[in-house]
Parts: sequence; structure tokens; C-alpha cells
Amino acid sequence: MPQNRESDSRKLLGRLKAALAEDSAGQERLDRITTIIAESMGLEVCSIYLFRDADTLELSATEGLKPEAVHKTRMRVGEGLVGRVARTKRPINSADAPSERGFRYMAETGEEIYSSFLGVPIQRLGETLGVLVVQSKEARSFSEDEIYGMEVVAMVIAEMTELGAFVGEGAALAALHQRPATFKGGIGQEGSAMGHVWLHEPRVVVTNPIADDPAEELKKLDAAIETLRVSVDELLATADGADKEQMQVLEAYRMFANSRGWRRRMEEDIARGLSAAAAVEKEQTSARARMSQVPDPYLRERLHDLNDLSNRLLRILTGQGKETGAEMPEDPILVASNIGPGELLEYGRRKLRGIVLEEGSVASHAAIVARAWAIPLIVHAGPVTAEALNGDLILVDGEHGIVHLRPEEAVIDSFRDKMAMEAAQQERYVSLRDQPAESDDGVRVRLTMNAGLMADLPSLESSGAEGVGLFRTELQFLTQSRVPRRGELAQLYSRVLDRAGDKQVVFRTLDIGSDKVLPYMKPQDEPNPALGWRAIRLGLDKPGVMRMQAQAMIRAATGRKLTVMFPFIAQLQEFRDARELFLREVERERRMGHILPTEIKIGAMLETPSLAFSPAQFYDEADFISIGGNDLKQFFFAADRENERVRRRYDTLNVSFLNMIEMIIRRCAEAGTPLSFCGEDAGRPIEAVTFAALGLRSLSMRPASIGPVKHLIRRTNLAQLRKVIDTARGSGAQSVRPAVIEYLYKPHPPTP
Repeated sequence: MPQNRESDSRKLLGRLKAALAEDSAGQERLDRITTIIAESMGLEVCSIYLFRDADTLELSATEGLKPEAVHKTRMRVGEGLVGRVARTKRPINSADAPSERGFRYMAETGEEIYSSFLGVPIQRLGETLGVLVVQSKEARSFSEDEIYGMEVVAMVIAEMTELGAFVGEGAALAALHQRPATFKGGIGQEGSAMGHVWLHEPRVVVTNPIADDPAEELKKLDAAIETLRVSVDELLATADGADKEQMQVLEAYRMFANSRGWRRRMEEDIARGLSAAAAVEKEQTSARARMSQVPDPYLRERLHDLNDLSNRLLRILTGQGKETGAEMPEDPILVASNIGPGELLEYGRRKLRGIVLEEGSVASHAAIVARAWAIPLIVHAGPVTAEALNGDLILVDGEHGIVHLRPEEAVIDSFRDKMAMEAAQQERYVSLRDQPAESDDGVRVRLTMNAGLMADLPSLESSGAEGVGLFRTELQFLTQSRVPRRGELAQLYSRVLDRAGDKQVVFRTLDIGSDKVLPYMKPQDEPNPALGWRAIRLGLDKPGVMRMQAQAMIRAATGRKLTVMFPFIAQLQEFRDARELFLREVERERRMGHILPTEIKIGAMLETPSLAFSPAQFYDEADFISIGGNDLKQFFFAADRENERVRRRYDTLNVSFLNMIEMIIRRCAEAGTPLSFCGEDAGRPIEAVTFAALGLRSLSMRPASIGPVKHLIRRTNLAQLRKVIDTARGSGAQSVRPAVIEYLYKPHPPTP
């Protein structure tokens, strides 16, 4: 790179630094920046367009265009050349701008006399803040060096925006991290919570983006890269037991850490006047921008590696990271891009009030843990991590999937009223804890709870649950970096049975695959994993873990009753094969002289429509059946429950779905086989009483749902409700929900 280019760039950044250090208002700073850039580049026009909202750009400062157009000229993302830069996050370089596709002429700016155009995005870590534009009368294309220099300047503007340099009366930007913000996401777990932000990965803020001494900044970069290399080498050295594919990923990670091209780009940025930290963040921003444009999943994953390495390097340079010295608030709400179950469990159930994720899904590991802890979870709430700071007040509305960050007083007051009403309802439910779920017409319904952690089990007493209708055994596998040992599992299952006392615990064998991938299991490249190699299919094809689990369960029972069910059975033979495998392990334990359970019941989860229509022998041979409502509904309606566009499209109380549930109830009754319903819908009061009216006598749900469901069952006449349901079905209604709600919530005479 020519030395004069480096010198010119450093001179420009030096002038910008001096202007930003002046005691002036935000708008004055923006105006001064455009003047400095235009003068330094010898051009007639420099303009800064910033976002007013998510879809609108506004001319916020200019040198060369008409001053009266500032804060008046606006455009949508994608509109005109400026809008195109904002949408694509890529520079546009044109010698004849009016002839470009999508050019928009804005008469109020007076720009018709300028031919050449160069626009670069002002962005930081994937978030586009605006567009920096230079123009000239001379019809010319800008050189690669000029484009690169403009990107460096845009980087500095983005960093100074982060630091609040352009806040003030008349400026386009309000103070970042100070104004209220609202995010709409998906509901991973219902509930409401008010608390203060605790960032899983605190954001790094570059406080000085412009270098005072480039040579010193290069030394800092060298030292930080060496520290990074050592940490990556240590990661590889400790990767015991990793399979070939995992080692290839780690080797690729090391390759990036030693990449000369990656290092050279950062050195060039420092030579142009950026500090080491700003150079790293510029590279990270570029990697994230490329990630959003790459359709190939392999290349996108490699760019993710590069982004992650940049992040590690940035934390080394700034000393900012998890150990920032900040104290966790007393009412923390965890905010993260995403989080694994092991990391989440480290926080402990009694600390967190709620969880907000930019990524995740309604069936993710985090959702499973959040349901077990009965705390609200919002997923897909982006870009909350870019906006939130540790200690910010945050409201989580798990009923509507809304997050309020730094809310206004009116919102806080309304939310407090909502939480007070919910608390009053919960107090009412506590008084029902020891009462049976018996309907107004004397029908008894058994309510059990779902669990997956030892920490869940105190809820057996506090919730009034009559047992554990589903104990998810996969959480012990998901939260470890290796396969748990048989002895560890036996001890855990034994403690679960100890804690339950004389109440039944239904252990579900390992349900992995689909969205639940073990950290030490080779990922399967499946186009539709929810319909792929998962749960019992994996267990029967790779029986080692299933045999080990069976042995652990048998030994844990130590002379007590043992109840086991297999997930995702699709046909009779799968159930027979799984049952035979389990009974072989029982016989093996008997021959070894181990104490056997006093009674063993083996059942299946009915999660596929095919099993509902299986031969009568299935219903005869299963000791019990549990309808897995979450999967059954998504397969019945062909609607992916992780797809927000369709997962709420079909109603659980749809007549066709209820007809199938009723058929299962009838077939179980004919065979004399106990039947329960397990899933999110079992914990929704309206759905629960509808199931009970159809004939279901056992429901399993999260502990927090038992009180509301019991309350509604106790005030409902199930026989009358059944007539209402049958009438609605006979009328040709698509769903019985309107009729059920009308019956439940309108006054009607008491049962004689």
C-alpha cells in the first residue's frame, strides 16, 4: 500500500478525532465531520444518512447539498442508491449515478449537478446505522483505496455513535442504550417478569477507535494474536475424544487464528489510523456482513468461526468480557444471542427471573430448562444484545412474546398491574394444592408434572402434582461434554425416585435428535431432522446407550416400582423391539444378582398419527400410553412447531384433531390401557377441560400450570361441556373453541 495513502488516511482520522473531542453538540459534530471528509478527499459533497427507524433513512448532515434538506429528506431502505447501500450493506461506486438502476432524484437536495457517487454502509457488528456518501461533479469512479478509506471512516462514525458522540438537540440520533426499545419475539415459555438485564456475553465497546501511535497499536495486535493462538492450541490439545469431524472444525478454527490474510487486513486498518481494537472490530463487522450474504451453510459456518475469533481477539485487547467486575442484579433477566443447556444451568433456577434470546427456538434446550424452572422465555428477540446493557430495566411478557427494554413509566405501571393480577391468581391456586382435580359433576382427573432436573422435584409438593408424568432423561446427556456413566445415571434416577416417594415417576428413555443434538454426537445432515433419525429410531439402531440407560433405571429402582416409556414410536414393531431390549436387560440384571424392581410398566409416547391407527395389539401390549401432544399436533397438521409462520395457524381444538384424540381414547378404553396427555396443551386450562370432557383422565404439564388447570376443572361440569363440544362438532364448526369459551365463561344454572 503506498505510504502517502496511509498518511492521508491517518491525517483524515486525526482531524476527525480532534473534531470529535471538541465541546460541541451532536449536530455540530455531524456537520463538522462531513466538512472534514469533503475537504480531505477534495470533493464537493459529503453526506451522512442515518436511520430514523428500522425502515427509514434521513439526511442528517451534509457538506455540499442544500442545508435546508437536512432532516427533511428521507427514504425507505432499498429506495435509491443510498437505500440500496443500507439494504445490501455493500458499497456502491458509480461514475454516472443518475443512470444507475434504482436511482432516485431528490430535487430538494440540489444533487442533480453531481455525477459521481460513492456510498458505504455505516455499520457495527451486523447492525447498520446509516450510509456515508461522497459525490462530485466530475464523472469518475472511486479507487479501491478511496473506498477502503471511506469504510475506515464509516467504522469510526459507527464507533462514535456507539459512544453517544452525536446525541443532542437537532441530531438524528438519540442516545444509544438510553431510549426505550421494544422487541417482538417468539414465546418459548409463558409468564411475566420484571428485572434487570444480565448479559451472558457483555458487549465490548471500543472507547478509542483512532490510533495515537500506529506502531504501538501494531504491537498490541501482535501480542493479542499470540495470546489467541495459544488459547486455540490449548483448545485443540484438550479435545480428547473428539471425532474426526469435530477435529476438522477445530483445525479450521486454528487455521483462521493463524491466517495471514486476516492479520494483514487488520494491520492495514491500523496503518490507516485505526486503533488495534477498532481494526479487529472492523474485521468482525465485515465477517458478519458477509455471513448475512452467503447462502452456503458450510461457508457461513466458516465465516461464523472468523466472527467468533474476532470477538475473542477483541476481548483480549480490551480486557472486556464475562469477568467485567459487574455484579449480577438481584432480579436478573438473562439476555443472550443463544445459550446451551449446560451454561444455562450454571446460573441456577433461583437466580434468573426470565430469559431473552436473539436466536433459539420454542423446542430448544433453553426452552426445556425455562419450562422446568417456570420462568418466561422469549426467543428470536433480535437485536436485543446490541441494545441492552447490564443493569437496564427489562420487562418480559411471555404471554405475547414482547420485551420492553428501558420502558417508560406508563408501560412499567401497566406491567406492574398485570403482574399483580397474575400473583393474585397464583395465591388462589395455592389454596387448591391439596384438593383433587374433581369436576363439578364428580369426575376425577389426575394431574401430573413434567420434569427433567433434580431441581424440578420440589415442585411435586408445592404444585400439588400427583406424580411425574414425564421425566426427560436427555437433559443429563445434553448438559455434559461426554456420555454420562451408568453409575452416574443410576444415582440420579435413584434420587428422583427417593424424592418422589410413593408418587409415580414415568421415565422417558433418551429423546435426542431433531432439535436436541448432543455436544459429543456427530451431527446428522438431514433435510428435515424432526422427521429423521431421532429418539427410538436412534436408540434401536445404536442400542448401546439405550441398554446402559435401561441398566441404570433397573438398578435405581432397587426394589421399587419402575415405569418407563419409549419416545417417538411410529409402529407396533418398534415398540416390541424396544420392549424386548429393555426386558433383556432386566433378565441380565436378574442373572447378575441385582435387586429387580417390584413392578415394571413399559409404555409408549403416541406422537405420530401412524401409531394412532396401529393394530389393536399395540393397545393391548402397551402397559400405558401417553399422547405426546407437541409432536402429534405438528405432524397431524404438517406444521413445524418451530416455524413462527405456521405453528399457531392450527388450533388444538380443531374438530379433526379432537376426532383423532377421541379415537385414541376409545381404543385405549377398549383395551383397558391407561392413557394420559402430555405437552404444552395439557397445561392450558381451556384445552385441558376439553380433553377431560372427551374422556382423558390423566394430564401431564409443567408444575406452574397445575393450579390454573385444577381451578377450571373444579368449576366445570364435564358432562355439560361434552354436550357443548358435540353440538359444535355437529354444526360443522372448524374448531370447538368459541363454543367451549362461551360455555365456560357465561353464567349457567348449577347442576341439580
